[in-house]
Amino acid sequence: MASNLEIKKIRLEKLKAVCSRDGSAYPIKTNRTHACAEAIAKFASVVNSGKQVCLVGRIKSLRVHGGSAFFHFTDGSGSFQAYLKKDGIGEKFYQYFLENFDIGDFIEVKGTLFETRRQEKTIEVADFKMLAKALLPLPEKWHGLKDVEERYRKRYLDLIFNAEVKEKFVLRSRVIKEIRNFLEREGFMEVETPILQQIYGGTKAKPFKTHLNALDMDLYLRIAPELYLKRLLVGGFEKIYEIGRTFRNEGIDKSHNPDFTMLEFYWAYADYKDLMKLTEKMFSSVVKNVFGKLKVEHDGKVINFSAPWQRIEFSELVRKYAKIDLDEINENALAKKAKELGIKVAKGAGKPEIADEIYKKFCRPQIWEPTFIIHHPLGSFPLAKQLENDPTKLANFQLVAAGWELINAFSELNDPIEQKKRFQQQEESFKAGMKEAQRMDKDFVEALEHGMPLAAGFGMGIDRLAALLTDSRTLREIIFFPVMRHKKN
Repeated sequence: MASNLEIKKIRLEKLKAVCSRDGSAYPIKTNRTHACAEAIAKFASVVNSGKQVCLVGRIKSLRVHGGSAFFHFTDGSGSFQAYLKKDGIGEKFYQYFLENFDIGDFIEVKGTLFETRRQEKTIEVADFKMLAKALLPLPEKWHGLKDVEERYRKRYLDLIFNAEVKEKFVLRSRVIKEIRNFLEREGFMEVETPILQQIYGGTKAKPFKTHLNALDMDLYLRIAPELYLKRLLVGGFEKIYEIGRTFRNEGIDKSHNPDFTMLEFYWAYADYKDLMKLTEKMFSSVVKNVFGKLKVEHDGKVINFSAPWQRIEFSELVRKYAKIDLDEINENALAKKAKELGIKVAKGAGKPEIADEIYKKFCRPQIWEPTFIIHHPLGSFPLAKQLENDPTKLANFQLVAAGWELINAFSELNDPIEQKKRFQQQEESFKAGMKEAQRMDKDFVEALEHGMPLAAGFGMGIDRLAALLTDSRTLREIIFFPVMRHKKN
């Protein structure tokens, strides 16, 4: 079998031949009259008109039978068959095609439509030209586990050969569109906030650091848009949302990628209980509009998004699956217990962080149907309000389905004095070695001092939701170009 280098050398000679005849193998314009799907849909009327059509696409297969050739080509809408007859276009032109056109090339064909004996809709080619010469061949087989890493590295080839992969990304786009439609109907306005920030904040995560030469200052890629969105609440907006890229310099696994798409929205004069109701309403709308039903298959099982969903206390889950009573155990004893359970306790981690690691390992994987995990311990989320009837717990929830955390949401802390105190506690944790701790943001505290209304805030990983709804096992299946290790030679 010829190597890619040898094939490229041959195709470069074909490129010269095409350029010699037509002037360019990469023309600036095409005269396409119909997309492939449109030619199929309007086939009868086009045939009856007797008019020629002009179709375009990439050659996907080619078979030659003496004085005739059949090839299939595809555009973004679908596939079509072309029939090339030596007696119809002339021996010289026919031979030019056979000698210089390959599978993978983009072609323009003009001709009349007809149906073969096997009733396949076909265009009989009267004229053709090269639209883009492919210098490297398409792989003959591009599927299976042995190629999975290369599929992610060369997603463009994955999309060419795997229709089901392309469909996943179409569904992902539809899900995002339906989310936007829902939020707009509910009166939310889409906004944009900075990706480059002087102080990173909004969650516990390590940031990516960069430098702005123009002002000679260090900046960070945002780990969440939260603090800027809440500044807009201070400014008088009551319902706002943002869908955008977020960046965290942390591990890569099936549910984490260093850059990902997040939805955050904020709702003034609402609390976390209002958010749970709105979340159920949103999922019902999005899933029903995209799939036509509320039951979706994932990993061989069914997820039922019909509301209402179960609500379970965080401490109750830990007690049930890890046999630990968080209300009774102190930080040192919990750290010791975590080590016994094989959990590495991060430097500077407090009781909430240790409890969260235990929960992630023993509790979250047990949850299949959509479930609200409510009332995390105080300290879990420094930007969340405490419960009025139990200040040791937060007014919050996380939505979990099929073992995936999809949403983190809570009643937002709007007391500037308490928020400053929380930031100071996080600074102490940072100094103790917890690099994911949130940092003091004096400008945000000052914004709160001007007054922010009570509000509920919501954050959801779009990639995780898309993975769940498209029956994908990892985020890499639903992100066009996921971060990959350097390829070894």
